[in-house]
Parts: sequence; structure tokens; C-alpha cells
Amino acid sequence: MKRRRNEMTEGKWNCGDRIVRFGRDGWVMVGRMTGDALVELLDDRGVPTGRMESLEGMRCLPPCEPRAIWCVGVNYLNHAREMESAPPPEPCIFLKALTALSEHEAPVRFPAWAGRIDYEGELAVVIGHDCKNVPEADALDVVMGYACFNDVTARELQSADGQWTRGKGFDGFAPLGPCLLLRREMPAEAVLRTRLNGRVVQEAHLGEMIFGVPRIIAHISRFATLHAGDVIATGTPSGVGPVRDGDVVEVEIEGIGVLRNHFVGAGD
Repeated sequence: MKRRRNEMTEGKWNCGDRIVRFGRDGWVMVGRMTGDALVELLDDRGVPTGRMESLEGMRCLPPCEPRAIWCVGVNYLNHAREMESAPPPEPCIFLKALTALSEHEAPVRFPAWAGRIDYEGELAVVIGHDCKNVPEADALDVVMGYACFNDVTARELQSADGQWTRGKGFDGFAPLGPCLLLRREMPAEAVLRTRLNGRVVQEAHLGEMIFGVPRIIAHISRFATLHAGDVIATGTPSGVGPVRDGDVVEVEIEGIGVLRNHFVGAGD
């Protein structure tokens, strides 16, 4: 197993810390959340400085800078039934464009010609080490942490194209955040919920995934190198549905937080 340690993990962050990247006045800062609104700034080595900042008025950036956004399709049985698809024999992998990456509270813009636009709430895994050919038994050793993800999809284009690059790859169609929860493994009983305008539309335990995080990492790393900071979105449960101009979608995962985005329809 080829592996290179991510320098970010050499700091003094602890398991269970929620790390945020945020911008102000052209500067990018990294901090550890101490509540829902306050962060303690970290230096370049990840060491807490004791300086506190309010997140109010800040721009929350994606909590990592991936070289690839890997995604898993049809990874919950109830979603397979919803899509009238048989459960896959192995993880179904696709990529989203890096230009689709977006952040907490950023508007997700979509053109009218794209047709139906769906939300898909998911758990995202962030890789902590460069790695290749990772055995499933060791796969959690390369995990840095977890975040919330919304695999926004132009459903009609996905169906019309017969493959998923365009339907999944619009600018802004990969919101990620609001923070990175540093831990090796998420509890199977942790709940993923997606809300549309405050109404719960998706709800599932993470343990309901067909393929768990270790299997997914082992599967991808068998054919491709995973790099530190890469994102793996692990699939969505049933309840996917369309958004309209002005809708607000929240993806919440217990222990991580709430990723919130407004959807904005455009004419072009």
C-alpha cells in the first residue's frame, strides 16, 4: 500500500475536532469550531493560537482542497428501489468536476434549460493520505474526516446523456461543508437528514449503506491513486426530489453539522 502522510494531520488537532476554512478580507483562515458560531484559529501547523473569531459574516469555504471528487451511485437499498435499479455488485463510481465544488451558504445556480434539478444529501469522506491499493482492513487509516455533501443533479440530462458527467458537473453542483469532522470512522447509527425548506425529505442511518467506507476506499484505490484532501461522496438514501428557484436545502449529519444552500434559477 503506497501512502504519504498529509502534513495537516501532523498538527495538534484531536479526533472529534470540527475544522473549518473561512475567508475574510481576501485571507483564508483555518479554525477549530468551539460551538456553532465561534472558532479558535490555528497556525500553519494546526496548533491552536487561542485567538477566537466569530463565524458571523464570514464566508465558509470547502473544508478541504481536493484533486478529485469521487462519488458512489446507488449505495442505499431504498434509493435503488426508488430509482428502479438493482443493487450494484460493487461500488458504482463516478467523478464530479472540480468546478462543481461549492461551500456552505453559497447559492447553487441552475439554468432553466437544464430541466429538473434534484438534491441528494450524502456523507463525504475526506482522504488524509496519498494512497494506492489500500486493503479494506486498513482503509480507515487513510481517512482524515467527514463532511456533509449535496450531489446536486440535473436529472433529465443525466437520463438523456446515458452517463452522468454533464448532469452532475454544473458549476456549484457539489456543495461541501460546513466543516470537517476529524475522526477515523462515523458511527453506523448516525443519521443523515436532508431538509427542503425546513421539511425532512431524506433520513437514513449511515449503517444502511450497501458498501461501507472501507470497501469504497479499497475499491477506488485499486484502480486510482487517492490524494490527500480528495473527497469521496458515499451515495444518497431515498427521498431525492426536485428543487425550484428560491428553495433552501439543508443536509445534516449527526456529529458534523448542517450544510445549507439556496437554489437560484437562471434564464441562461
